[in-house]
Amino acid sequence: MTEPTADVDVVVIGAGPAGSTTALVLARGGARVALVDKATFGRDKACGDLVGPRGLATLTSLGLSPPAGREVGEMVVVGPTGRRVLLPARAGRTYPDHGVAVTRLLFDAWLRDAALAAGARAVTGRAAGIRDDGVELDDGRRITADFIVAADGATSSIAVAAGLIDPAAVLWGFAQRAYVQQDVERPIIALWDDPPGRGFPGYGWLFPGDAGAANVGLGLGLRADRSTASRAVTRFDAFCDHLRRLGLLTASVNGRRLGGWLKMGIVGTVPARGRVFLVGDAAGLVNPIQGEGIAPAITSAAAAATAILAGPGTAADRYCKYLAGGPGRRHHRIIPTGRPPRTRPHIAGRRRRHRRPMGAHVERPARRRTSRPHDGRRSSRPRHRPGSHRTLRRPSPPRPRPGGPLSVAAVNADPASGCFG
Repeated sequence: MTEPTADVDVVVIGAGPAGSTTALVLARGGARVALVDKATFGRDKACGDLVGPRGLATLTSLGLSPPAGREVGEMVVVGPTGRRVLLPARAGRTYPDHGVAVTRLLFDAWLRDAALAAGARAVTGRAAGIRDDGVELDDGRRITADFIVAADGATSSIAVAAGLIDPAAVLWGFAQRAYVQQDVERPIIALWDDPPGRGFPGYGWLFPGDAGAANVGLGLGLRADRSTASRAVTRFDAFCDHLRRLGLLTASVNGRRLGGWLKMGIVGTVPARGRVFLVGDAAGLVNPIQGEGIAPAITSAAAAATAILAGPGTAADRYCKYLAGGPGRRHHRIIPTGRPPRTRPHIAGRRRRHRRPMGAHVERPARRRTSRPHDGRRSSRPRHRPGSHRTLRRPSPPRPRPGGPLSVAAVNADPASGCFG
């Protein structure tokens, strides 16, 4: 019989931003924590390398200052034809007016070191399955624990083993990124037609980095069918050529390219049940609109750890309620795969018009006229009563067009959201 490697309160599988944050908060709260990861740090990840304003706010609330990186604020969105819109960055009540560009190679190692300094125990190994008393690693070692926190990414084996995933309903994405030696002033989001006239079902990016480097990538939305994920890989060079034609990318794309899965919108995912918790990408918390992942990972991890420390009996319920009212509130409203969008609702106060089949002829009774004496004078009675619903209204002035190729847009969006990062 294999002896357990450790006997802890909580075992955290995965030492990315979500796993390390979970271990950090738990260890600070006095829990015995094992932080398991199959990789030796530092290690790289496919990402846009942007920590958004909400992510920075969460780190600040934990008393952490991220490693030195490039501060980024406003963002440029480029349409398929090259038209550009500048999205300003404004501070909110709880977050700053900027994010930070820092590679995952540095960021993940820094956050893991903070968790270990707080008292978490590092274990190198791959989780092979869950047991009634903990988890088993692929080399036969066992870790006994009261709680299991899965932070092992979008393709979480722990989530599958615990029965918390409905594969037919999951909203998948896939992205590939590479580094180029080019100085980029602002983060750029690029929409692309591929082929011409048909929008690519995702977006690409060109984000600033450190020391004159930049991060270029292409992300693809897949719904529940992952079989077409290779399109983000095979069309990557064509997308880079598109950026060159627009004058956005000047450097050649050399070196290693990394790809990664995204699980979005909490669709088809139960974030916690009993003693098993899912955080970050494992819980499907990647934003389904713009692919941001780091900030939801950090905030969900802190919430899961806080729920466990508050009391084991109702920890899962507390965590699920937090996600329903916080990071998951907007995400889970995305239409699940396979369900058609709702038709346009009837607007209150508007008359319903019953359409007849095209070409059909409907006999209407002739309007009956009443004979009144006419003395040749025009009536002085106004045709429409002032204030009535038929009173003609003065047309509103036309909206001014943007003055140039780069203009400020008032966008009804969360200004604290970053993009794929």
